[in-house]
Amino acid sequence: MGMMQEFKQFAVKGNVIDLAVGVIIGGAFGKIVGSMVDDVIMPVVGSIFGNLDFSNLYLALGAIPEGTAPTLAAVREAGVPVLAYGSFISVAINFLILAFIIFLMIKQINRLKKAEPPPAPPATPEDIVLLREIRDSLKK
Repeated sequence: MGMMQEFKQFAVKGNVIDLAVGVIIGGAFGKIVGSMVDDVIMPVVGSIFGNLDFSNLYLALGAIPEGTAPTLAAVREAGVPVLAYGSFISVAINFLILAFIIFLMIKQINRLKKAEPPPAPPATPEDIVLLREIRDSLKK
């Protein structure tokens, strides 16, 4: 069997196609959750903590030139190395929300699955049945 034929069999297997679909849907779903975190949740959390904008939280690791606006984008544009921990907080919250939503989805899917009936007990062999009949007839 040629290498191309093996690759074709591998690529057409259901598991590989399911994985590809899952990755594509996961990427799109990640963008939706990212937008929800950045555009809906983080502004609410920021307002609870006194109009705090997490995306602009940073620690400058060098001297900031005079006249530079105190925003992350301006400091980066000035060439100052920064530790942007606010972006990390946003991404961490994004991950937690995404993980929680996936947990809820899996929980619902498992709830909707029908419980498989327990396997039927194996049939009793004929010789055992015959021996039982002989035993019962001898008891009488």
